[in-house]
Amino acid sequence: MFVRIRNLREDSDKTQKEVSQYLFCDQSLYSKYERGLREVPVSIVIKLAKLYNTSTDYILGLTDRKEPYEK
Repeated sequence: MFVRIRNLREDSDKTQKEVSQYLFCDQSLYSKYERGLREVPVSIVIKLAKLYNTSTDYILGLTDRKEPYEK
């Protein structure tokens, strides 16, 4: 999962600081998520999916389909 959130961030040309501000967390904590040093809470996975317009399943590695599911 941590590789996917880093790739999504880099593909959208965002910095760790920008994403951490969106998530209301410290940049150092977000960096630990990206490096796999901390578990990513479900609430953060949901926010990241919304930020990057993808599915939580993609972030979690359950699918390779980046597009979000239809509602």
